[in-house]
Amino acid sequence: MAMPGSRFRSVFAALALLATPALAQEAAWPNRPITLMGGFPNGSGVDIYARRLAEPLSRVLGQPVVVDNRTGAGGNIASEHVARQRPDGYLFLFGTAGTHAINASLYRRLPFDVVRDFTPVAILGDVPNVLIVSPERRPNLNSCQAVIAAARVRPQAISYASTGNGASTHLTGAQFAAATNLDLLHVPFRGQPGAVTALLAGDVDVFFNQTGPSIGMIRQGQVRGLAVTTRERIPALPDVPTASEVCGLPGFTSSTWYGIFAPPGLPAPILARMNAEIQRAIAEPAFRRWLVDDQGITPPPPTSPEEFRAIQERDIATWREVVQRSGATVD
Repeated sequence: MAMPGSRFRSVFAALALLATPALAQEAAWPNRPITLMGGFPNGSGVDIYARRLAEPLSRVLGQPVVVDNRTGAGGNIASEHVARQRPDGYLFLFGTAGTHAINASLYRRLPFDVVRDFTPVAILGDVPNVLIVSPERRPNLNSCQAVIAAARVRPQAISYASTGNGASTHLTGAQFAAATNLDLLHVPFRGQPGAVTALLAGDVDVFFNQTGPSIGMIRQGQVRGLAVTTRERIPALPDVPTASEVCGLPGFTSSTWYGIFAPPGLPAPILARMNAEIQRAIAEPAFRRWLVDDQGITPPPPTSPEEFRAIQERDIATWREVVQRSGATVD
């Protein structure tokens, strides 16, 4: 007759055998392609950064990192998909302060919790916005003060595009409207291309766009940059003044961040390596120059996943106040 102790040893041995394949798979990570999912269309700031980041990550991880965009609902469609998947290290989300801080208070009902249902992996940098207009379609709106004056003619006389409800392009416009006591007409689009097309066609008046997708258009003269939403001018757009300088809004700032998230419960070894490899990639001199000079993004200091979580939770509270003051909500 087997002794109780021997039965327990047999059970533990069986459990160890069952766990061995999972541990081996984790130790061998990655052994197949990795998907980096974004919630915004091709050509958006998120898409541009994701594709640039995928290149060095593919090299160091030894597996392709494939960008897959699932657009809609202010990035919530992609976020919900990632939140529901297994934390096996083969699916990550390119999130933003919009998807993982602003949306928590902007949307009355979310099918996921922006904190509980995600593992924060790495922060990617601070992303400012720039107020742009079409010089061809709106030659009269040649300064921030001209925009303000035109908006005072009547309620919703000036329309502003956004890349979707809850995106930084939406909330920056709402912040600007609240700070100037203006009633602006918000016109959301499903991502960057639609908003830019509408601006260039004259279907909307202005656009508080992210700097990354705007810099090339400003340099080429397609759009005019009126003001950046940072405390100081940014190196990528040295001739574009700050909103504090030209909009009569001392201290006005509005910037968000990009960051990588995973489903909840990502194994610690995978989390640690992914965080390290991402930080190593964006610290490369060429990558940093691209961020600063071509995208207008401020690279982050070395940041652990725990520190990233603290930034996210702080910004959830900060943006909740902005949303409440602006009165913006999405069902």
